[in-house]
Amino acid sequence: MSFFNKLDTKFFKTKLEEEKARLEKSLSKIAEKNPQNPEDWETKSEDLNIMPSDQSEVADVLEEYGNTAAMETEMEQQLNRVKAALKRIKDGKYGICKIKNCEIEEKRLKADPTAETCMEHTKRN
Repeated sequence: MSFFNKLDTKFFKTKLEEEKARLEKSLSKIAEKNPQNPEDWETKSEDLNIMPSDQSEVADVLEEYGNTAAMETEMEQQLNRVKAALKRIKDGKYGICKIKNCEIEEKRLKADPTAETCMEHTKRN
């Protein structure tokens, strides 16, 4: 019996699908899917057409947009990691270290279901 067969991939698939749904819901509050590339999200801009006469208001709006854009980028990157992990499950490669094709510890996968490397190779990734 291979490691993949011993690993409860249904558990991890469910966990990853729940995280995917959570991330997509959170992203939809601050971003929209790019019509030209549905895999890409773009930060929603509230109202950047403010009068330039109030410099502090302009600065506040731009700072808020920058913060939202940073959150969107981070969530989108995590969503991409989740999608990649789901693809590895589908392809029968989940739980296999991408550096040496050894097993990724179940403890590590429970802590981070998107992990691509075992503990030994984490520092090299």
